[in-house]
Amino acid sequence: MTPHAPSTPRPGFWAALDRAQQAALRSAARPRHFAVKTPLVYQGDESDHVIIIERGWTKVTSATEDGHDVVLAVRGPGDLLAESAVLGGRTRSATVTALSPVRALVVPAARFTGFLDAHPQVWMLVTSTFVQRLDDADRRLKAHVTSRGTHRLAQLLAELAEMSAHHGPAAPDGSIDIGPPLSQEELGSWMDASRETVARALNGLRRAGLIRTGWRKITVVDLAGLRAFARDRD
Repeated sequence: MTPHAPSTPRPGFWAALDRAQQAALRSAARPRHFAVKTPLVYQGDESDHVIIIERGWTKVTSATEDGHDVVLAVRGPGDLLAESAVLGGRTRSATVTALSPVRALVVPAARFTGFLDAHPQVWMLVTSTFVQRLDDADRRLKAHVTSRGTHRLAQLLAELAEMSAHHGPAAPDGSIDIGPPLSQEELGSWMDASRETVARALNGLRRAGLIRTGWRKITVVDLAGLRAFARDRD
């Protein structure tokens, strides 16, 4: 895969389970609601449960030595959170915070591992989640090395649009509202760029007719054009 090739939207962890597996996991879980800006898990905490998002969006951040939070990823409906720390017996490596109101299933660690023992085929799904997240991180690192700021942002917005379209239909005109309500600062943190760089890049993509913007809202008007722009490093 080239650094700018779009990722293929995939069903989340929950959607990939069959009905019997979903029922078994739900019976092992307790439902919880998280308000906007509420952490679901904290970096450095003990790993005593996993979380499955049913509704809403979150951001994954890691604190640097100088106290800054760096955005690493977003997670949305159907995604599994905090599983690597639980299965690896480690403390949590990142903080996960609600970007919108979140409804989730919280599964104690012992019950989750018991579920996996009873449904060994799900281990492959968990493993593929690990691998895909590593691939996503590697692709973005390559894009950071090989692309200018506007092209990195175009790639990121295209991926977010594809993710959002997987959870809701496009508008009649084909435009896609990006689900995670990320600020310019959060986008800049994710793509390792300043807020000013993000603002200039958004303005350029607007002028090109590829996106529309509002407060914490970005609509991709032409996804194919945005993908093509991201691939064109010249």
